[in-house]
Amino acid sequence: MTNNVSTDINKNVNWSLLMGVLLIVLGIVAIALPVVSTIFAETWFALILASAGTAKLVYAFQTRNSGGFIWQVLLSVLYIATGAMLFFYPLTGILTLTLLLGSFLLTEGVFNVILAFQLRPQQNWTWVLGDGIITLLLGGMIWFQWPIDAPWLIGTLVGASVLFTGVSRVMLSLNARSI
Repeated sequence: MTNNVSTDINKNVNWSLLMGVLLIVLGIVAIALPVVSTIFAETWFALILASAGTAKLVYAFQTRNSGGFIWQVLLSVLYIATGAMLFFYPLTGILTLTLLLGSFLLTEGVFNVILAFQLRPQQNWTWVLGDGIITLLLGGMIWFQWPIDAPWLIGTLVGASVLFTGVSRVMLSLNARSI
């Protein structure tokens, strides 16, 4: 029995290690081809929105007697229309998503700076302040370089995220393997 459990754990660790290496490779490819990965991410987002809108529309008709039917239909149409717009006009979608990302980071940075000053009596409050300042700088960089940075930015950020996810998975797998 102990041998079977050990074999199962080793299979899971090996699978996790393989997935981590695959994520590292995909992250490097995404960073190396940022325009392609930006278009891929934007198209993926468009398909998710359109699919969610379709699911919402089906749900609206299934629950049409529960109230709010018109609002559910309108919301689903919004999802589907936004997804279709992003899918059929990817450059517009990339520009819009990049601007939204910059706006989000600027807003998050402001909120973090405000939060930091509210946490000032606590020890290590400066970490929150530093996070807020860096986030503000990133948002500002996106805003002031927009639309020039739009074609490569999202792909590069997604690639970096996938790369670091892969590295952390590999490290956790190696750690589990040594135990």
